[in-house]
Amino acid sequence: MLPIRRAVLSVYRKDGIVDLARFLAARGVEILSTGGTEKALVEAGVPVVPVSKVTGFPEILDGRVKTLNPRLLGGVLARKDSAVHLQTLDAHGIPAVDLVVCNLYPFEEAVADPRCDVARALENIDIGGPTMIRAAAKNHPSIAVVVDPGDYGRVREQMEANGGALDAPLRERLAARAFAHTAAYDAAIARWFARAEPFPERVALPLVKVSDLRYGENPHQRAALYAEPGWKGPTLARAEVLSGKEMSFNNYADAEAAVALVRELGGPAAVVVKHANPCGAAIAEGGLVRAYEAALAGDPVSAFGGILAFNRAVDEDVAGRVAERFYEVVLAPDFTPEALERLTRKKNLRLVRLRELNEPSSGGPDWKRLRGAFLASDWDEGTPEQARVVTRRAPTAAEAEALAFARTVCKHVRSNAIVLASGQEVVGVGAGQMSRVDSVAIAMRKAGPRAPGAVMASDAFFPFADGLLAAVEAGVTAVIQPGGSVRDDEVVAAADERGVAMVFTGVRHFRH
Repeated sequence: MLPIRRAVLSVYRKDGIVDLARFLAARGVEILSTGGTEKALVEAGVPVVPVSKVTGFPEILDGRVKTLNPRLLGGVLARKDSAVHLQTLDAHGIPAVDLVVCNLYPFEEAVADPRCDVARALENIDIGGPTMIRAAAKNHPSIAVVVDPGDYGRVREQMEANGGALDAPLRERLAARAFAHTAAYDAAIARWFARAEPFPERVALPLVKVSDLRYGENPHQRAALYAEPGWKGPTLARAEVLSGKEMSFNNYADAEAAVALVRELGGPAAVVVKHANPCGAAIAEGGLVRAYEAALAGDPVSAFGGILAFNRAVDEDVAGRVAERFYEVVLAPDFTPEALERLTRKKNLRLVRLRELNEPSSGGPDWKRLRGAFLASDWDEGTPEQARVVTRRAPTAAEAEALAFARTVCKHVRSNAIVLASGQEVVGVGAGQMSRVDSVAIAMRKAGPRAPGAVMASDAFFPFADGLLAAVEAGVTAVIQPGGSVRDDEVVAAADERGVAMVFTGVRHFRH
């Protein structure tokens, strides 16, 4: 047990600090403080000893140097089980410190402002705070350190239960949180200064846990959701779950796939995702009800228990149609009160509001985890305009519009990916097959009688003409694909023989 007799309080985030200080003072703890924290405590009537009185040195350089002094850090770093350390403190008149409460300048908030320049960023890099936090965390067998206001209550509870003392397990847990805090802080600084480098030599991902999840991809796996600080734009880590059961690991994974696609669709759109693949998608200028009906028609069987996403606010009319079927999650930038009232009657349906769904996003590369390693790449966003007609017949205006839509959806289907579209509606999807011919066959089977007159998108080139011929036999009239096969001439010739229009984009869209 460590009795708390002297504490240093120096925080940027001041929520809860006055109440904690009052609690400590009421228990006879001497409080040392600096700058704005000292001012806040004095105004609240809490007795405070200025750190400058302990160090014998004033704050200098506009507050850059306040706690960087051996008369303070010596009291933080001294081991209380070492007679030599204690004798050294006594010889130099250094007071031993038992508790450090500190959090840091808001670097991430500062650099999030587009107007932030290097000078402003530098002024928001804390030096004394991390030094004191790390010193206290290193010496946690002899001192406690608190960096999160959320832990103030735990400290108070244990001090009340233990006669003003904190036990070793709590001090160790607090030390771990302290090192994580300073590590994430330094990582954010490093990432900002490397912002012009797409793939710097060293990268730290300062992730913050949002919540534990019931289980992982399967019930025997543990799981949690983490947020990436500094991410701008839509993120499910900030989404609001308005109703229904707790979101699961798979719900989040599927919802991410739905968000990625629906935000790329310009008009009023609906997307249905099942096992990370879109099984239905549509744009309808007539509104969300029409878009939903068309998206559902893409594969009504697979839609059962899927994830449904909209890129516009859901109203009562849409909610009434959605409520007729079973979905795990319905996601949208907003819901009208009437829509919420209608959909919350389905107690297990998760309603997720992602207000910034349609905002642009940025925040570093796309990461894929390997065992003991990571892959990093640019995000596959947008549709680079490199398309060219390679057949004698060019697509009609209607076919061109459908091809552009099919290509956008195809980007979000697991490879090998084939998407059939009629107008701005998906009518068939073939996903995740080892053979592109098999993906074509699945897409044709899903489309059924809607295949004749449809167009087809492929995420990669056709290595042989067989996949194209299978689609043409089913009634496909136009195709969009990257091209690049050594047999491109054979594929184009097969299309020309059958009067099919074909467009090469020069851009592959594998999705593994």
